[in-house]
Amino acid sequence: MATLGLSPDEREAIAKFQSEVLQPSMTSLVILDFWAEWCGPCKQLGPVLEKVAADYASKGVKLVKVDVDNDKVIAAQFQIRSIPTVYAFFGGQPVADLTPYRSEGQLKRVLDQLIGQLGVSGEEQALEAEIDPLIAMGEEVLEGGDAPRAENIFRQIAEMAPEHPEVVGGLARALLAQGRADEAAALLDGASAEGAKDPAIARARAALALAGAAPAGETAELEQRIAANPDDHEARYELAGAKMASGDRDGGADALLEIIRRDREWNDGAARTRFLQLLEASGLEDPWARNQRRRLSALLFT
Repeated sequence: MATLGLSPDEREAIAKFQSEVLQPSMTSLVILDFWAEWCGPCKQLGPVLEKVAADYASKGVKLVKVDVDNDKVIAAQFQIRSIPTVYAFFGGQPVADLTPYRSEGQLKRVLDQLIGQLGVSGEEQALEAEIDPLIAMGEEVLEGGDAPRAENIFRQIAEMAPEHPEVVGGLARALLAQGRADEAAALLDGASAEGAKDPAIARARAALALAGAAPAGETAELEQRIAANPDDHEARYELAGAKMASGDRDGGADALLEIIRRDREWNDGAARTRFLQLLEASGLEDPWARNQRRRLSALLFT
């Protein structure tokens, strides 16, 4: 910003703008709110901006308010002709006009997009970078069958990020793998309202539902019933549960798909519901789950 010919007060305003907006915007996303005390819409939008900025502070978002009556030189530099006017700054430059977004939901959606596109660095992003490799390690150990060690890894990560959905979900599945369903359920029930919507929590809940479906055990009697009557869907459903409980997800999937093939509406679609739980518990990005989803689609749409 040019300062030639400006008064001392104007120079001070520009220096303040540089220290509060331009310099922080090198790493943070700065929301710049032009407002005035007499502006009714400004007073309505102000608390919304303040709440969103507070919620996103850990993601590297900062709110700076510019009173157009007191900081006329700044308002003139930006050619502000109506208020409220709201800009997002990053890297010393305006990157978005946020003025059209007036609700909390709208602002958060556009901020999420900007943060992702611009590589904004905040405490939350730094923590994610630190714990992501540890979460991957815990998942690898759990997938390898060492549930006690996976539990230990997830508990250590939880000390850094106790409400992280992937940490809560991973720890719950590690507890389930050790037969500690009650502990897993209590852990999942304690997840925050926002975290409860995360796919990692949904995956753990699906695994919990499957764990209570049927105990692993002898399947000979069930298999005999099915051999005598292939349409004994109850026996096949119980067989699927027993196979899943014993770790045979292929066998469980095969049994459920066979029920769907024979009578997809049996018991209000119970086999399909359980099959989808099995996929969710495996992780929807898991290659096995993707292959099973293709099998289900082929069955339903051919």
